[in-house]
Parts: sequence; C-alpha cells; structure tokens
Amino acid sequence: MTDMNEAKPATPASTPGASVPGARVEAAQDQRAAADAVRRMFSSIAPRYDLLNHVLSCNVDRYWWWRTARRFRHIVRRREAAVLDLCCGTGDMTLALYRQAGSEGATIVGADFAHPMLCRARQKSAGLPLEWVEADALQMPFADGRFNLVTSAFGFRNLANYDAGLREINRVLASEGEVAILDFGEPRGLLGKLYRIYFRRVLPAIGSMISGTSGPYAYLPASVARFPQPEAMLERMRAAGFRQVNYTPYTFGVAGVYWGKK
Repeated sequence: MTDMNEAKPATPASTPGASVPGARVEAAQDQRAAADAVRRMFSSIAPRYDLLNHVLSCNVDRYWWWRTARRFRHIVRRREAAVLDLCCGTGDMTLALYRQAGSEGATIVGADFAHPMLCRARQKSAGLPLEWVEADALQMPFADGRFNLVTSAFGFRNLANYDAGLREINRVLASEGEVAILDFGEPRGLLGKLYRIYFRRVLPAIGSMISGTSGPYAYLPASVARFPQPEAMLERMRAAGFRQVNYTPYTFGVAGVYWGKK
C-alpha cells in the first residue's frame, strides 16, 4: 500500500479551485454543457459498456471492484449501515459491494444520471434487494448524513466539478462515514510509457470499433490526463472536509482508490 497522507502540498496549478475544476468534453463551453455531453456519451454506449470494460481491461476491472468492496466490508456487512455507489453506471461496483454485504448486510443504493446505464444495472440485479436512483452526483436527492459509505468506481472523474462533487459526497455522509473513489491512474517508468501507448492509441481504436462510436473512447484518455494527480486529489479531499485521506494504487498504478473519512 502507498500511504500518501503525508504527501507534499500540491502545486498551485493543481490545488482546489485551480484550473482543473472537472471533466470537459470538446466543444462544451461550461460545466452544464460538459455534464450534458458526458450523460449523452455514456448513454450511447450503455448496451456494450460491460463488454468493453472487460475486453479493454483484460478482465482486471473485476479484481479492482472486488478489492475495493472488500476494503470496506467492515461497513457493508453492518445491517444498519447505508451505502451509496455513486456514478454507478451498469452497477458492477454496486454488485461487488452487495456480494461483500450479503442479504443480511447494509442497504445499498446505486445512483447514476444516465438512464440507459441504470436500465442495464436493474436488469443485471433482478431479484436482488438493491435500490437504483437516477440522480446527478452534484445535486443528489438524499438527506444530509444518510450514508455510512459512498463509493464511486470510474465515474467521479467524469464530474463537471470535482470539488463540488466531493462536497456533495461529504454532505450525504454520516459522521465518521467513509468515501472510496476508484479510478484510473498513469503508471510511471517504462511500464507507464507502454501503458500510455495502449491507453491513448490502441484502446480508443478498439473501443470505437466495438461500440460503433468514437467519442467516448477518444474522451477517456483525455479525461484521465485531466484528472488530478494523487497528491492533488488528496488535497482536494482535505479541502472538502475529509480526514485520514489516502491513496492505494492497483495493478502498478493503472488504477487506484482514494479513500478517507468525514
């Protein structure tokens, strides 16, 4: 595990409120336009989203979801706990949490603002006691302090405003509640160079071929490059009111989880 709780302060260009407020899509002029573009983008690839995730990650994504869910089983196994999987997409992280919780564990809610994604999630979870809510992560329809754990797997990076998203997560968390944000990273060294070739050239080509649309998979590498580096992300989490913040890289840094407490 890499402990970044004592990381050096971020550089001014990466500090909260600086020039990287959130995801941007080409031609989107403001945050609202960026959010709408992201919603349309992910809605368009919903039918083949799961297949593409597994193919493009060589099935390692299943391990990432499992490892993250297992990290928080001390919460999800509590019957009285409430868990939110934010930007849940087709529900893979939500289902990983449920497998850790079992039928006697926490109440688990999956939320996403792309309706076709939620339709897929409902189909995949038929018969399970999971709740699905269509909601914007920057304006959630949940009461203050409702959840004991909020997770987000490969979705937080797509928010139009990272700091506002962190503040909203903090709002819906109960006192001592925990947050886990699983997302892509960029490995360093020779592996990083090879990975960047795959991620920026090969992956978009395969994704576009299978999905039949080029936009989402051209956007993906750009969104990862735009996302704050771990030290800067942890600084943003502190600014949003989280403590004991930390970062654990997965698979040589290809992905990793940011976590902390309210």
